[in-house]
This record gives sequence, C-alpha cells and structure tokens, in this order.
Amino acid sequence: MNDLIHTEYQLFDDPMRFYNAILDDIATARRYVFIQMYKFSHQTIGIKFRDALTNMAKHGVDVRILIDSWGGSAIPADFFNELIAAGGQVRFFEKIKINIDIFTRSHRRNHRKLIIIDDKISYIGSSNISDYNLIWRESMLRIKGSIAVKFKKIFNQDFGAYKRYFMYRRSFTRIIRHGDVEILRDAPSVTRQKIKKRFEHVIRNAINEIVIVTPYFLPGFNLRKVLMDAARRGVDVKVIIPKRSDIRMVDILHGRYLEILHNNGVKFLYFTLHNLHAKLMLVDNKIFSIGSPNFDYRSFRYMHEIVLFGANPTIAGLIGQYIEETKANCESFDYEAWKRRPRIQKFFEWLLLPLRHLL
Repeated sequence: MNDLIHTEYQLFDDPMRFYNAILDDIATARRYVFIQMYKFSHQTIGIKFRDALTNMAKHGVDVRILIDSWGGSAIPADFFNELIAAGGQVRFFEKIKINIDIFTRSHRRNHRKLIIIDDKISYIGSSNISDYNLIWRESMLRIKGSIAVKFKKIFNQDFGAYKRYFMYRRSFTRIIRHGDVEILRDAPSVTRQKIKKRFEHVIRNAINEIVIVTPYFLPGFNLRKVLMDAARRGVDVKVIIPKRSDIRMVDILHGRYLEILHNNGVKFLYFTLHNLHAKLMLVDNKIFSIGSPNFDYRSFRYMHEIVLFGANPTIAGLIGQYIEETKANCESFDYEAWKRRPRIQKFFEWLLLPLRHLL
C-alpha cells in the first residue's frame, strides 16, 4: 500500500521530451530494459535508442525488444546486430506470411506500446519510437512504482508468444488490477473486445462529461449509439480529432459518421497544429483510459492493444490538464461548411465505407 501512495506519474505530450526521459531512464538501468513497440525507427531516433541499449547490454543489463513485424518492416536486417552480439534479444511479432487469410490476418498486429525498466519504471501510451512523429502530439504516461512488475509479466508473455499466431485467449487478456487502476488487454476477436466493452460501459454511466481524444475516429454501431444516447440525456460529449491525420482515407471516411453524431448532440473539435496521435478518454473528470488503441474498428477487432484504466485522481488530473491544453489549439466542427464539402469527397466516403474495418 505504501508503494501505491508514493507512485509518481508524468504525462508526456512531446515525443522528444518523452524520448529523452526514456534514454535517461535507460542509462540508470541495472537489471533490465524491456521495450514493446508497434514501430521502431531505423533512423536518427532509433539509432540513439539502439546504441543506448547496446551500451547497457554490454554492461550486463538484460535488454529485450519486441517489435511488430508490420510496423518494423523497414528495419534493415543487420540493424540490431551489435545489440544482439552484446547479449540483447530482439524479436519481431508474427512475421507476415502469404496465406489464404492474408487480407484480414495481416491486420492482426501487436499495437501495444510498453517500456519497463528494473521493476521500477514503466511507460504506456500512444507513441512509437520513431522519427516519423517528432512534431505530433502524443500521450505517454511514465509511472514510477511497483506496477512495473505487472507490466513486465505482460511483456514477457507477449515476448514468449511472438511466433504463435492466436486470436482471443483468456490468459492473454486477463484484467490485471493494481490499486485504483486496471490494465486491460485485447487480442484479436470479433466478439470479445474488453477495451471497447469497458468504454461502452463507462459511457453509458457517464453523468456530466465525456472527452475522447483519438487520431482515428471510426466507431462501430454500439459505440456510436452509446455516445448519442449520452448526449441526448444531457452529458457533454466531446470528441477531439486531428484536422488532418497521417491517414487521409480515415479523415475522409469518418465524415460518414459526423452528421448523425453531430445532430444527436456529440461535439467535435479539430486539433489544428499538426497531427494529434494521442489515445485518451476522460469521463466525468474522474474515470480515464490511456494506452494504445485508436477509437476505430481495426483497433478493437484486429489488434493486440493495451490501456491503463481507472479512477486514480492524479492520472485523471494530468489527463484533464492535457485535454484543456489540447482544446486551446482546436477549432469546432463547422457543420454548415461540412455540408458544402465537394461531391468527390462524398463519393469517397461512400466508396471507402466497406473498408472501415481495415483502416
């Protein structure tokens, strides 16, 4: 209990500050550094991390890296050679294979972002280790406390199963509780989607306010319904998305949902500075979620995802402050202007609709 009281939290929005904090933490490691990422750069940022990790491995630190094969497909074959020679371990989650199920199976990726150091420090959130996102607004929570031990168990489970293709398994999605927070995990499944179902539950029970921050907004029918139901009963429902994300097709396709949600009281805010890649939810300034899933079909149905969920007042306060700072650089959705969008855009909204589960 004393450890829970003295746990420290820090929320990063700027990737460079986040990377520098991790590199500082890596430099203090004495036992191990475990990293699980969807993407790992082979350019400037990735080289800095690789070299720092190689140095620690040479000093006897247990270094393990798990990268998704899709997200890490651009990494040269010899990129980690020196790290591996120093005793580090690098694994790629489920290499892409040509088979009859390639169209959907290739979307079943490990999208989790976790870093754990010495049973003391852990990071969870939205950011990969990449040069690609240096000017993006991200959301990465640094936790100094014993929850790192539980994240380590999750990492080791994933690290051990990196070659084994599987969809939903109870042992790989069991909810882990730690004081006033929970670690929720999903594995690919059409019906058992724990994170999405938890989102639906807290939205149904919201009293005053719901704020969702997501780079890609393609919610399924049930999520759209609970959001509209909440707005109709007087809850202030806000969805914050980038004005232009890095995936233009998603920006076009979410237009299919704007009108019905807007007309039922859901408010949209567009982040205007650059890409917003954060993945957050805050309900009634109390219940929060921070982690890896986007608010879309693909994350909930096909991806291995992870969130930290709960009512810890310190984390909720950090996320509330993050949201207020984000809103300061947003503009409201202009429904009248949206109705005058070009016909070609309307055509592509219709054309892309059948692909909504895969974007």
